[in-house]
Amino acid sequence: MDLKVLLVFLLSLLYSTEAFPILDYENHADPTGNHIESSEKEDEYERELDTKSDSQEEAVFNRILKANKDSSQFLLEGDIVATRSRSAMGCPSNSCFWPQASDGIVHVPYVLSSDYDEDKKKTIAEAMAEFETLTCIHFVERKTEKDYLDIKSEKGCWSYYGKIGGAQTLSLMKQGCIWKGVIQHELDHALGFLHEHTRSDRDNYVKIMWQYIHPSHVDNFKKYSDSNNLDLPYDYSSVMHYSAHTFSNTSGKATIVAIPDASVPIGKKNGLSNLDVAKINKLYKCNRCSTVLDKPSGSLNSLNYPSKYSDNINCVWLIRIPSKQVFLQFEALDLQSSKDCQADYIKVYDGVSKSSKVLLDKTCGSNLPVNLTASGTTMLIEFITDSTETGTGFQASYTSVRV
Repeated sequence: MDLKVLLVFLLSLLYSTEAFPILDYENHADPTGNHIESSEKEDEYERELDTKSDSQEEAVFNRILKANKDSSQFLLEGDIVATRSRSAMGCPSNSCFWPQASDGIVHVPYVLSSDYDEDKKKTIAEAMAEFETLTCIHFVERKTEKDYLDIKSEKGCWSYYGKIGGAQTLSLMKQGCIWKGVIQHELDHALGFLHEHTRSDRDNYVKIMWQYIHPSHVDNFKKYSDSNNLDLPYDYSSVMHYSAHTFSNTSGKATIVAIPDASVPIGKKNGLSNLDVAKINKLYKCNRCSTVLDKPSGSLNSLNYPSKYSDNINCVWLIRIPSKQVFLQFEALDLQSSKDCQADYIKVYDGVSKSSKVLLDKTCGSNLPVNLTASGTTMLIEFITDSTETGTGFQASYTSVRV
């Protein structure tokens, strides 16, 4: 046997036994990759899935796999570089989590390669800004910190798993990885999150179609028997979820099917989901009130509406539509009136963060604001209240338009 081939084989054995927590094979496959024939129920899933195709907007993990096709890096599950035995979701002594400061903020230092042009730097910064807007994670430029992310354009899109200490490479190749969802996927790995389909409870929510997975990719569909699921629901639309056809060896055949409804879309296309945000906030004990609205149209309202809202609220809604521009219309408004709206107010930004251009400055009282149109696919609504008077709050709706 060629020495190089032998070394790769031995390394794969080492990683499969040491780099991750205990993994379970499905009862559909034995450890050699031999599969039993699909059941009648599986055939039913297949017939339904064969009539469907991926959206024209490519799923995050499909982009990652395309970019990683020529990578020489040894990658687990397609984009994870493993180092030692540990689970970031059940990390001993929290050593693989980034530390939280006394003010509740988790500062993650990073260095960004000068190889990126200004447009790519802007895309990376915007992807990071969503974490800061929605969670207590703040990606900050490194000063002298010992532990930091070294973001550079190597071959492919990949990351280490949780904080490993020292300079930690996170690869975002200039050609193929500079998409918001891809960037957030790799950053989420660095924060200590697994692929969603590897959760210990995944068999209650998805069916793995082993017969359409090549034996060399079977390990990518293992599950972690000791994963910490944070007591939060399974998330089909997570930015950390494989797409339905990831690692399929047969054109048009899905490798992951939602159950009991096989029509449920799998795999995120344009960024963090609500549950992705909730998981970060719970794992890192962030005190945040934040919501992601990522459908082409929808509605939002203050807590308890049309009953009175509570005191001392600090909440944000990030509208992120797939295409066109966000159009926002307020349908009801009843906030405590005050000079310059310093007490309770709503404020709207043209982008993903509070540093974005202001579309609607602090507004209170009962006069409905004008309709608002964002310059792009994102808009941020901020709602702040103090500890004195309250009202019924607000209600608004949004849709996508082309201006």
